[in-house]
Amino acid sequence: MLSINSNLIIGSSLFLLLGLAGLTSVRAEPVEQTAVFAGGCFWGVDAVFKHVKGVTDVVSGYAGGDADTAHYDDVSTGRTGHAESVRVNFNLQQVSYQQLLQVFFYVAHDPTELNRQGPDTGSQYRSAIFYTSTEQMNIAQSYIQRLTATHAFSSPIVTQVVPLKQFYPAEDYHQNYLALHPFQPYIVFNDQPKLSHLHRQFPALYQ
Repeated sequence: MLSINSNLIIGSSLFLLLGLAGLTSVRAEPVEQTAVFAGGCFWGVDAVFKHVKGVTDVVSGYAGGDADTAHYDDVSTGRTGHAESVRVNFNLQQVSYQQLLQVFFYVAHDPTELNRQGPDTGSQYRSAIFYTSTEQMNIAQSYIQRLTATHAFSSPIVTQVVPLKQFYPAEDYHQNYLALHPFQPYIVFNDQPKLSHLHRQFPALYQ
C-alpha cells in the first residue's frame, strides 16, 4: 500500500486555504472605487473633489433619470428625474469614502437646501448620494444619522441616499469647468470660495 505523509497533506491544505483567503481579501475591497454625489451645479462640486488627495478622476454628469433625457437642455427643465452629479474615482489607500462624505457635506454644498443650491433652483440641483454598493449605503446613512444626532447643521439634512442606476457623463463643455473658466462671475462668486474652504477645513486632504 502507498504510504501518504499526513503532515504533507495538512500543510498543503493549509497553504491552499491561506491562498484562497488572500485572494478573497483582495477581491472584496478593490483599491480603486467609485462614488457619485449630487450637490447643486456640478461645476463647483467637480472642482472640489478634483482637489482632494486620493481622487484619481472626476466627471460631471447626470444621475437619477433615463438615458434619453441625459442632456443638459432636458435636465434643466427639472422634469427628467436627473440630478447634476459628479462621478468620483478614488484610491482607497489614500482617501476613504467617509472622508469624501465629509468633504461633500461640509464643503461641496449645503445639505439642508431642498431642491436648490445657492442661486440654482429645481430638483436637478437636489442633494443626493447615489451609492454603488451596500457598504456605501450603510456608511452614508450612518454618517447622516450621526450628523443629525450631533446637530451638525442648524436645519434638517435633506440629502437623499439612493442606489445608482446609471451615470451619464455631461457634455464636454461642462467638464473641468472651473479650471477652464476661473474668472467667470458665477465661478468666482459661488465656487472659488469652496476651494478656499476645503483648504482651510481639510488641509491634509487638499491637493
